[in-house]
Amino acid sequence: MQDHAELIARAKAWLAEDPDPETREELAELLDAAPGTPAALDDLAARFAGTLQFGTAGLRGELGAGPMRMNRSVVVRAAAGLAAYLKAKGRAGGLVVVGYDARYKSADFARDTAAVMTGAGLRAAVLPRPLPTPVLAFAIRHLGAVAGVEVTASHNPPRDNGYKVYLGDGSQIVPPADAEIAAEIAAVRGLDDVPRPESGWETLGEDVLEAYLARTDAVLAPGSPRAARTVYTAMHGVGKDTLLAAFARAGFPAPVLVAEQAEPDPDFPTVAFPNPEEPGAMDLAFATAREALPDLVIANDPDADRCAAAVPVGDGDWRMLRGDEVGALLAAHLVRRGVAPDGPRTFAESIVSSSLLGRIAEKAGLDHEETLTGFKWIARVDGLRYGYEEALGYCVDPDGVRDKDGITAALLITELASELKEEGRTLLDLLDDLAVEHGLHATDQLSVRVQDLSLIAAAMRRLRERQPARLAGLAVTAAEDLTEGTATLPPTDGLRYTLDGARVIVRPSGTEPKLKCYLEVVVPVAGHAELPRAREKATELLAALKRDLAEAAGI
Repeated sequence: MQDHAELIARAKAWLAEDPDPETREELAELLDAAPGTPAALDDLAARFAGTLQFGTAGLRGELGAGPMRMNRSVVVRAAAGLAAYLKAKGRAGGLVVVGYDARYKSADFARDTAAVMTGAGLRAAVLPRPLPTPVLAFAIRHLGAVAGVEVTASHNPPRDNGYKVYLGDGSQIVPPADAEIAAEIAAVRGLDDVPRPESGWETLGEDVLEAYLARTDAVLAPGSPRAARTVYTAMHGVGKDTLLAAFARAGFPAPVLVAEQAEPDPDFPTVAFPNPEEPGAMDLAFATAREALPDLVIANDPDADRCAAAVPVGDGDWRMLRGDEVGALLAAHLVRRGVAPDGPRTFAESIVSSSLLGRIAEKAGLDHEETLTGFKWIARVDGLRYGYEEALGYCVDPDGVRDKDGITAALLITELASELKEEGRTLLDLLDDLAVEHGLHATDQLSVRVQDLSLIAAAMRRLRERQPARLAGLAVTAAEDLTEGTATLPPTDGLRYTLDGARVIVRPSGTEPKLKCYLEVVVPVAGHAELPRAREKATELLAALKRDLAEAAGI
């Protein structure tokens, strides 16, 4: 516990320069209550236990007063640090584009960022309203900006917000830029030292969105079938209008909206976590689908950089496709369409994604590359034609958006469903074909959310000290501690186990208080008749991997 007098002094100093009336009131109430209320004192201590750390995901945290929360004071410091970094790199006078979602405080954080950039001698331009993150990533390249900022917490809980930084290539920051920006943030003494004019930046018009939408057409093949019918949920986020416009331009039937989740709502009232992967998040979409009877259900996360898809399985039931399944389907679709021999020819994925992509690329004579987790790495692959990660992220137009894009991915999966529909087939039929051709690649995840982050460190330490020799009855043939890096990967906090017919990767989440374990088994399949038994075997192996890994990690 910090010394109480020092804690109170630090909190009062923070309060004195806080530009936000809401967080000032919040902090003042805590200060009033702290002397006689242990709970208030503990809350105060937690808020001043350090500072939110700026890393390769930028900033992300719970909204509230104090340096360990997301608020205007923290954002002003982050923007000032980014501005100082850009000027130190010779980018003085360059353009910084700022986008934002519809969460609480997002518009305020965007405006503060524009003010700080303007005060630092850079040019700033803010997107016209809350828009999908991929529109911001597009705008950076389209406008020739030196950097971009997206204010979003993506699919985090309602109480969170975040600050994602891109450089001029339209990709998210990677080391060493993150550490260099963090050092500039730490060097900001007080907010009074940060000029913040009331005006001087540009609010962009609809032409930027129009330019993005014009590019979305390019991901589809001219004259391709466009008949698949969809149900769509924006998950209370900002994707609806952009996706509907893209679908209308493409000539697809207008998606049936999940009405309860169609409009932006920072409270996310119908979901515990606004992430299509979370249990229950798709229930309303499936209820709508049982009435509308579409060919496909499409979901974006709240900032629309991710895309989920679900397919009918009979009797009114629907099944969410795993991110790895959609990743393989989109890859197979691009291969079927043909990859230009004189254009980009690399399919890339994160190491936690399915190895099936490598098999598809190899069979098609294309290059394949694995990266660390996150599109900040995937987007930087040389010659990138297509990239994906299992957490519902797909990059299908790298020249336009050097990041995951839930709008163009939705277009492409709907085009594929349309082509298959014309052939009297479904996405599940194509997945069966891929399993027969390349082996059944089945993936799952063991994900543990914690309140106490030390539990994650303890689990990682336990696995390092007592390396499992067997998991699910399969011998561990290779164990890699990724903190040491590999011949192709920079260091990261993770463990990778190669087994006979399986693979396991364990890592702490970079954006949430979770320990994530990524599991894959590969079962050879001689023909379509063997698929049911192969799936049974894969399910049994995945369940055993989960059980044995949880025991080995002590979780």
